[in-house]
Amino acid sequence: MALEIGTEAPDFTLVDSNGDQVTLSQFRGTPVYLNFYPVAFSPVCSQWFTAIAADGSPFEGAVVIGVSVDSKWTLGAFKEQMKANDVHFLADFHPKGAVATMYDVYLDQAGIAGRCTYVIDADGVIVDVDQVAPLETPDADRLIAALAGCRR
Repeated sequence: MALEIGTEAPDFTLVDSNGDQVTLSQFRGTPVYLNFYPVAFSPVCSQWFTAIAADGSPFEGAVVIGVSVDSKWTLGAFKEQMKANDVHFLADFHPKGAVATMYDVYLDQAGIAGRCTYVIDADGVIVDVDQVAPLETPDADRLIAALAGCRR
């Protein structure tokens, strides 16, 4: 089960697709759309991030983060192919799945993160979460509405 609404989002630091360290708490003061996903380039993940990249307007004023167990090089290629320049793709690569485990979305038998999106307000509190099976997509309309509520 994913972390509960109303709890503080655990802080973490991961390497992004450029090799830079990114810490969740550096975005305090700004809402965060935090997406855990199984692997880059899979059909469902590609569809999800293509939609985010195609219309960034629902995410204006927020930070969009994607976390998978892929390497930073894989994530760099994925970011480029998705044309998702405004998304921070972070590598939960080593130790493998440590942050996904912290957020209770790591699928140990498969060795990947599950599919789960957290909406985190500017104070670092989880205001919505949708965890679904790896071949499904979260309820984007509901999550975007929750994100919009964080910007008021």
